[in-house]
Amino acid sequence: MNSLADVLKQIQLALSGAFSTTPGLQQITMAFSLGDGSDALAWLAGQRLWPQFYWQQRSGDEELAALGACATFSDMPAAQAFLAQYADAPELALCGLNAFDPAQGRLFLPRLLWQRRGAVARMTLNLYSAVSVNDDVPRARDFLARLSCSRALKPLQLACIKESQQPDRAQWGALIARATDAIAAGEFDKVVLARVDNLHFSRAPDAAALMAASRRVNGGCYHFFMAFDAERAFLGSSPERLWRRTGDRLRTEALAGTVAGDPDDAQAAQLGDWLMHDDKNQRENMLVVEDICQRLQGVCGVLEVLAPQVVRLRKVQHLRRCIWTTLNAGGDDLLCLERLQPTAAVAGLPRDAARQFIARHEPFTREWYAGSAGWLSARRSEFCVTLRCALIEGARVRLYAGAGIVAGSQAEHEWQEVNNKAAGLRSLFFATPD
Repeated sequence: MNSLADVLKQIQLALSGAFSTTPGLQQITMAFSLGDGSDALAWLAGQRLWPQFYWQQRSGDEELAALGACATFSDMPAAQAFLAQYADAPELALCGLNAFDPAQGRLFLPRLLWQRRGAVARMTLNLYSAVSVNDDVPRARDFLARLSCSRALKPLQLACIKESQQPDRAQWGALIARATDAIAAGEFDKVVLARVDNLHFSRAPDAAALMAASRRVNGGCYHFFMAFDAERAFLGSSPERLWRRTGDRLRTEALAGTVAGDPDDAQAAQLGDWLMHDDKNQRENMLVVEDICQRLQGVCGVLEVLAPQVVRLRKVQHLRRCIWTTLNAGGDDLLCLERLQPTAAVAGLPRDAARQFIARHEPFTREWYAGSAGWLSARRSEFCVTLRCALIEGARVRLYAGAGIVAGSQAEHEWQEVNNKAAGLRSLFFATPD
């Protein structure tokens, strides 16, 4: 096996060969060694090419880094249709984001795709043209010639010059009262309401460095990063899987119900035990389980709901119930997106009524928050819910976090829950991480 630098040189040499003059796709894939200091995110951050996409599975066993786009797709149907054209390439992978409104997306076929499963890494160069694959070769050569080395991701050193919340504390109290009144009136059973913390810094934060800092300290999470260009990036560290598909086997989950975390193991265990037995949090979690099961009825086999468990993170703890099943014939990632996003854990129940309430009353547009990030191929796919996340636009950072509102929810408690969730990223700007 070769180093990454050697593999990129070999890929460049391979472009001197003959390529089809008809429309279509061709891939050049080579394995390489993961030496000391190999870091897909640092490699990605060293490039001045876009879009950039980084994703790491919450177990750490899989990660990918995608650079440049041969083709882009504004929604999942277009991405799924593209994959269907290349059924003879089951490992062909697309990646990117789906917005909170799943009809909107930013998915793409990467020019270069670094993939790692366990200790095995490979780099794929995609050539694609709707006219002639051979016509894409000069563009690919130019792209490779513009590659740079990895960049050291230094700790954040920033000065926050202004901060505000949407909604602010008083508005939050009024919003929660309005929601609980609507629940009491029977309009819906649950709604998930969110807050944005707007942080303005003296200079633009290094988005990749923020992602690296979060990856270091926020264990047990998916890590996702999408740089749209040099000024704008969306990133986060989410504990929640939306779905994982291997062939027709589907894994999803209900992650709902929250209590604060604690660095002390005994105190964390005590809080976790309270969470496991708290009626409000158990009820909130079961609402999500029931909604997922109802939405998958008719498109899958037997649904297996596993026993509840407490997921301990750096700042909070959650209740999680995993749900396993098998998709019926014809089930694909578009079906998974349509059935599962947004879940009751990020929108509410009934979903349409909760979404209408959110659209009327939240004082901001969610965009990518509470959507999903990941990748898909004909053979496998995996997407996480885009929670505990931030949108960076120049020197402004927008931090997103939400709380599930059910009968009996109290504004002060929910405000603190949102603070705890936002702290996973927010603390990286204001203190040296533990």
